[in-house]
Amino acid sequence: MNILIIGSGGREYSIGRALKFDENVEKIYFSPGNGATDELGENLSITDFNALADFVEENGVDLTIVGPEAPLVEGIVDVFKARGLTIFGPTAKAAQLEGSKIFMKNFLARHNVPTARYIETSSIEEAYRFIETLEAPIVVKADGLCGGKGVIIAKSHEEAKKTAGEMLSGNAFGEAGTAIVIEEFLDGYELSVFAVCDGKDYVVLPAAQDHKRLLDNDEGPNTGGMGAYAPIPLVNDEIYRKLDERVIKPTLKGMEEEGMPFTGVLFIGVMVVKGEPIILEYNVRFGDPECEELMPLLKSPASDLFYKAATGDLKNAVIEFHDKYAVGVVMASRDYPYKSSPPAEIIIDEIHHEELKENAHISFAGVSRGEDGKLYATGGRVLVCVGLGDSIKEARDRAYMLVGQVHFAGKQCRTDIAYQALQEA
Repeated sequence: MNILIIGSGGREYSIGRALKFDENVEKIYFSPGNGATDELGENLSITDFNALADFVEENGVDLTIVGPEAPLVEGIVDVFKARGLTIFGPTAKAAQLEGSKIFMKNFLARHNVPTARYIETSSIEEAYRFIETLEAPIVVKADGLCGGKGVIIAKSHEEAKKTAGEMLSGNAFGEAGTAIVIEEFLDGYELSVFAVCDGKDYVVLPAAQDHKRLLDNDEGPNTGGMGAYAPIPLVNDEIYRKLDERVIKPTLKGMEEEGMPFTGVLFIGVMVVKGEPIILEYNVRFGDPECEELMPLLKSPASDLFYKAATGDLKNAVIEFHDKYAVGVVMASRDYPYKSSPPAEIIIDEIHHEELKENAHISFAGVSRGEDGKLYATGGRVLVCVGLGDSIKEARDRAYMLVGQVHFAGKQCRTDIAYQALQEA
C-alpha cells in the first residue's frame, strides 16, 4: 500500500512513523512534510488539491490521510472523493464541527449533547449582557480557525468584555473572530478523547491529557500544547460509557441525519465535572501533541485503522492497543509562543542505553533540513520526546531522559508533564 500524508507537523510525523513499521505499507509520501519526514518517506512540494489528486492517480497512492484542520475545512476530501480517491477525513460540510465554533455549539444543542451554557453573537451589547449573567472566569471563543489560539479564559468580567470587544472588532483574530461564542467556565479535569469514525461505526482510542500552558504548574500563556500523556488513569469505564451513549453515538447519528456523515477523527474536548463528561469542543483531526502518544500505543497495523475508516469498513476491523503508557514532552524554540526564533542546529547525542532506545523516540515537528544536510529548529514547537512504559512514571522518566539527549540553542520545555496523573497515583 502507498500512502500520502497531508501536513507538516509532529502529528503527521508520528502517523508516518507508525506506518513506517507497518508491513502493509510500501511507500509513504508527505505533502509538504518537514525536515525530518524525508527519513520516513518522500516529501512533495505540491499544495494544490487537484494537483495532489493528480499525483495520487499517477503514482498509485491507495490512501491519503489528512492531518491538519485547514485543508479539511477547505474541502480537500470533497475534491478527492469527487475523483473516486480513498481519503481519510471529513468533508468540508462535516468539518464545520471545527471550522465554526458557532456551528459546533448549535449542533451540540440540537442533538442534546451535554455542553456548557453559551451564546453565539456578533453583537457587543448582547455579549456584554450575557457576560454579566456568568460567574468569572468566563470563556470567550472566536468562531473560526485560529491555530488553536482562539479560546481565551478571562479571569474577570472586565477582561471578558475587553476580549469580546477585541475579537468582534477584528483586531484579535481578524475575520475568524467577528462572530464569537461566550460560555460558562466549567471546573473539573480536562481530557482529550479521539474516535476514529467511518460514518456509522467508530473506534475510541485511549483518552489523553494535554498540557496547554507554556510553563510548569499550568502557568504562562496558552500554546498549541507542551506535552501530553495517554491513557489517562482518571478515566474509568463509566465515563467511557457516558461518552459513548451521550456524545459519540448521538453525534454520528446527528451528522448522518443532517446529510454530512462523519468520517475521520472526531476529537472530543471533554471536561469531567463531578463524574459527568461535558463537551468543551469538537475538532475534526488528531490533536497535536496527543497524536504523538497515541500512535505508538497502537498495536494493530495503523494502515488497517485508517483504511477501514476511510472505506466505511470499521465494523470488520480488530483494533488493539498496547497495555502501556506514553508520555510526550514538547521541546519548543526560544521565543515560542510569542514570536519566531532564529534557526538553531539540532544536535542529538548518540543513545547507548538499550532500554531508552527501545522505549523512547522523537517525533519531529518544526524542523527544516539545511543545505548542509543538518536538521535545524525553525518552528515554534520543534519536536516531541516520547517515552513508553508500563507505568506513567516509567514513561515520563524515559521521555525526560530523551529530552536530555537533545540540544539546540534556546530550547525550552516543561518539566512537569503528566504531573496530575502522578499526583493521583
